[in-house]
Amino acid sequence: MLENTEKDEKFMRRCLELAAHGMGHVAPNPMVGSVIVCGDRIIGEGYHRIYGGPHAEVNAIESVEDKTLLKKSTLYVNLEPCSHQGKTPPCSNLILEMGIPRVVIGSVDSNPQVAGKGMERLRKGGCNVIGGVLEAESRKLNKRFYTFHEKKRPFIILKWAQTLDGFIDVIRGPGNPAEPTWITNDVCRVLVHKWRSEEMAIMAGTNTVEKDNPELTVRQWSGKNPLRVIPDRSSRLPLSLKVFNKQADTIIFNQKKEEVHNNLLYRKIDFDKNVLSQILEMLYKQEVNSLIIEGGRQLLQSFIDQDLWDEARVFIGQELFVKGIPSPELSCLPVEKTLVGNSTLLYYRNQH
Repeated sequence: MLENTEKDEKFMRRCLELAAHGMGHVAPNPMVGSVIVCGDRIIGEGYHRIYGGPHAEVNAIESVEDKTLLKKSTLYVNLEPCSHQGKTPPCSNLILEMGIPRVVIGSVDSNPQVAGKGMERLRKGGCNVIGGVLEAESRKLNKRFYTFHEKKRPFIILKWAQTLDGFIDVIRGPGNPAEPTWITNDVCRVLVHKWRSEEMAIMAGTNTVEKDNPELTVRQWSGKNPLRVIPDRSSRLPLSLKVFNKQADTIIFNQKKEEVHNNLLYRKIDFDKNVLSQILEMLYKQEVNSLIIEGGRQLLQSFIDQDLWDEARVFIGQELFVKGIPSPELSCLPVEKTLVGNSTLLYYRNQH
C-alpha cells in the first residue's frame, strides 16, 4: 500500500499531465487539471480546456458517473480552487455543495482575487485541505501565470539562433534584399512555430522586421497566432510588410499616434524614457501573460541588460559566418542542452 504522501503525489502528477493539455488555449488563465479519487481509484478527471470555459474541477466533477461517491472522495487539483465569481462560478462553492470531504492542492493561486481565499473557504466549510503537494512542479507548469501576477509583467522568453562562431546574422547594407539568413534547420523552424502557439504575444525589433520581413505567426504548427508587438518609433515601417497583414492582431508602439486600423493598434509611448518598461506595462494591462522575443540583437540585449527575461532558448547551428552581427550575451550557463536535428538547443533560466 502506498502511504498518503505517495498517493497524493501520484494523483497530483496526473493533475499536472491533464493541465498541460490547456497549453496555448487557456491564457491568461492558468493551466489546471483535476482528478477525483475514491478508494484509491480515479472516478473522475478534467482540465481547463479553453479560456472562459468551465474550470478543471467542474469538468472533473461532471465526469463522475455516480455522484454519491463524491461524499467519500478526494479531489486533487494542481492550483487552488477559485473563490470568486469570474467568467465562471467559484469552484470552491461547487466542491462544498457536492460534499467532497478532502481536497489536495498543488500550489496557492497568486491572483489577488484568490490568494488563499479558496483554501480558507473550503476549510471553513469542513473540508480537509492539504496544500503544497508537488508545489515546485505546479508553479513551474504555470510559470507564466505566476510571473504575471507576482512581477506584474508577462513571462519573457528570449529566442535566437547563432552560428558556430557566434553570429546571429550577416552584416547587411541598405541594398540587401529583405530575406532572413537561415542558421538552423526545418525541424527547428517547426519547433519555433510550436513555441509561438504557446505564447500570448511575440515581439521583434524594427530593424529585424525591416530586413527579414517575418510574419511572426503560426504556420507550421496548429494553434492560435500570438499578438504581434512591434516597436517602431517613427512609424517608418511600410504597411506592405508581412507583420501588418490580417493574420494576427498587431500592436505598433510609436511616438506619433494612437489609432486603430482593423487588426492594427498604434500605441503611443515616450521613446526618450524606458521603452521596454512602458511596453511591458501596457501588455500587463491587456492581460498578456507571456511574450517571446525573436530579435534582433539590439532588442534581445536590451531585455538582458535590464534583467527583463525569464527564459532564453538559443539554437546553435552548423553555419560559420566568420564575420557578422554577434549574438546577444548572457552571463549565466545553460541549464539544459538538447539536439534538434543537426542543431544544438540551449535553455537558460534567469536565476533572479
